[in-house]
Amino acid sequence: MEVILLADVKKLGKKGECINVSDGYASNYLIPRKLAVRKTEGSVKVLNHQKAEEEKRQSELKAEAEKIKAQLDTIVVKFTAKAQKNGSMAGTISTKEVEKTLKDEYQITIDKRKILDKFTINAFGYTKLRVELYKNVIGTITIQVLEDKN
Repeated sequence: MEVILLADVKKLGKKGECINVSDGYASNYLIPRKLAVRKTEGSVKVLNHQKAEEEKRQSELKAEAEKIKAQLDTIVVKFTAKAQKNGSMAGTISTKEVEKTLKDEYQITIDKRKILDKFTINAFGYTKLRVELYKNVIGTITIQVLEDKN
């Protein structure tokens, strides 16, 4: 029996695939658990419609990521930190702080787990962090750390 998978099934296939399975497996396991539907002309049309909607949604997400990337290229996120007696920076600036500042000052929401560079910012001056906004869309956040004169 040919079925269309509605969800990923281990050792069988991914969501949206048309596969051939035994009649008993389909009617006793896959279909009752809403993991698959019987392949018919109507179900194929629904599947094609869902794939088109998903493609449209993904292209919108990619366009949004490209827009955020362009914004990130034009801004510099500024932080101030105290200096130690030898002139080096006291403390570090975390990715969480970078994420919060981007959200508060520039209304740009990123996920700190998507930041590709895993080093800490612990020096005065400019630092660049790469962030993956979407598959193969990588933006660069420019961070400037200034010395706190107080």
